[in-house]
Amino acid sequence: MNIQMVDVKSQYLKIKDQIDSGIQEVLNNTAFINGPKVKQFQEEFEAYLDVKHVIPCANGTDALQIAMMAMGLRPGDEVIVPAFTYVATAEVIALLGLVPVMVDVDYDTFNISLIGIKNAITAKTKAIVPVHLFGQSADMESILKIAEDNNLFVIEDNAQAIGSDYMFDDGRKAKAGTLGHIGCTSFYPSKNLGCYGDGGAIMTNDDKLGVLLHKIANHGQSVRYYHDVVGCNSRLDSIQAVVLSAKLPHLDDYCNARIQVANFYDNAFAEIDQIETPHRAHYTTHVFHQYTLKVKDGKRDDLKKYLDDQKIPSMIYYPVPLYKQEAFKDSSNGLENLAMTELLCKEVISLPIHTEMDQEQLKFISEKVMAFFNK
Repeated sequence: MNIQMVDVKSQYLKIKDQIDSGIQEVLNNTAFINGPKVKQFQEEFEAYLDVKHVIPCANGTDALQIAMMAMGLRPGDEVIVPAFTYVATAEVIALLGLVPVMVDVDYDTFNISLIGIKNAITAKTKAIVPVHLFGQSADMESILKIAEDNNLFVIEDNAQAIGSDYMFDDGRKAKAGTLGHIGCTSFYPSKNLGCYGDGGAIMTNDDKLGVLLHKIANHGQSVRYYHDVVGCNSRLDSIQAVVLSAKLPHLDDYCNARIQVANFYDNAFAEIDQIETPHRAHYTTHVFHQYTLKVKDGKRDDLKKYLDDQKIPSMIYYPVPLYKQEAFKDSSNGLENLAMTELLCKEVISLPIHTEMDQEQLKFISEKVMAFFNK
């Protein structure tokens, strides 16, 4: 059985005609950079997210860097990030001469700890970067309150939870990535909304920030050859915009398909004491960019090897805390042990989940996992 972590090809075949004709149109009119297809996607994405400004860019890492440049942060300023996340979140902080302050995460949700944020705030703290890990939003209402009380910026890393809804206590609902001062996302091919190369976007409801973000992403200019600020060169190309425009109307269906896969797994593993299925927080929908188990009793690595032997792909996101990475050894603030991060690095394993999975594949995977724990 050919099981994949992500099946981009089968998803493409269902919308092949639309994508192929759109790409051919770009080739015919040769508007490869900042063409009408990019503007079209920008407007469609703004409407989907119900956000004032979307700034398409080259990738999700650029999105984070441009967001921090727009905040006016200076070398030595501290930015709070979770220690359990992909390197890009902290990487751009260090690249700009800022100090990544890594804090622990909540064991249930994998997302940044509120207590960790509060304990990390100093006079040098300027921003918080919550990462909406694996498909569900961090506790943004609480994070926004902490930020407001301490005059801090909030930059959402929404690379893994595009399409997720956040529910405020008063009943309001908003899309993840539109809640902070700035939101950032990635369109890497394996994402819930992925293109066929690199791509990213920045989101904001602040008009002044929207103008500034556009400038920074375009060499600091709004009029050609007149540069108001120091910027960079980060653009979404027209072919990737075509792919994203074709996929965007299906995004909610893609997310629902992933939720159905997660529901199948949840039910299959409900009676296995040695594993814990993903927690779903009450304040956010979970769009399951990853389906991540916690494996108890030190059996995670054995399960990984067993699945490899059965030709079932799996991934360990993330095996090493950020503060133990060689790249951050000089900026880890003397951290030796963030208890939940350390534990999760030893327990987590992600199973295949994507929009094209069928019942036969799910049954095969779940039965093999159950067989491992019942042997």
